[in-house]
Amino acid sequence: MADFKLHCFAQSGNAYKVAMMLDLCGADWEPVFVDYFGGATRGTEFREGISELGEVPVLEHDGQRLSQSGVILDYLAGQLGRFGAETEAERREIWRWILFDNHKFTSYFATHRWLRHLAEPKGHPEVIAFLAARARGALATAEKRLSARPFIVGDRPTIADISMAGYMFYPVEETGFDLDREFPAVAAWADRLSELPGWRAPYEAMPNGLVPA
Repeated sequence: MADFKLHCFAQSGNAYKVAMMLDLCGADWEPVFVDYFGGATRGTEFREGISELGEVPVLEHDGQRLSQSGVILDYLAGQLGRFGAETEAERREIWRWILFDNHKFTSYFATHRWLRHLAEPKGHPEVIAFLAARARGALATAEKRLSARPFIVGDRPTIADISMAGYMFYPVEETGFDLDREFPAVAAWADRLSELPGWRAPYEAMPNGLVPA
């Protein structure tokens, strides 16, 4: 039995953040497929038995069930001794960027991807355009930051990078953002993360929610 179980599906970038962390740490883990597109997270069984929030990721470890990707990343950094803060000042800086990610970076990027690619029916064009503009604004903030340094906080990867990179490895056909062309510093940063030992792409690491695994 694996040390860690991650309730997830491959289309979830938030679940991928945790899968990426587990892979990069060389952890003993296994995915537990959640049929999101079949309504599993909205059902009583999931909400009462797995997470009252009705979302993935959910991590099972040592008799605990943890939800929310930022909380899980922080927990894993403590448990596995990788990608965490080395000082209190660094801890605050890491959390500053994780909160930015949750509020402005992942939130707009993921919602835009959902409405243009995954939702049925697709979102209204004006809504998609609004979300694209907001996502590009957040990407521009990251572009400026990463033009001056290799990683989000300092010269080494941390859970801030792993959090912000959750949706960076999905194909441009899904996201609508050509990072190499529009945000080259962000693209180069994602490449650096993908070169770390143990890294896998989302559709390699987790069960696909739309086709048989």
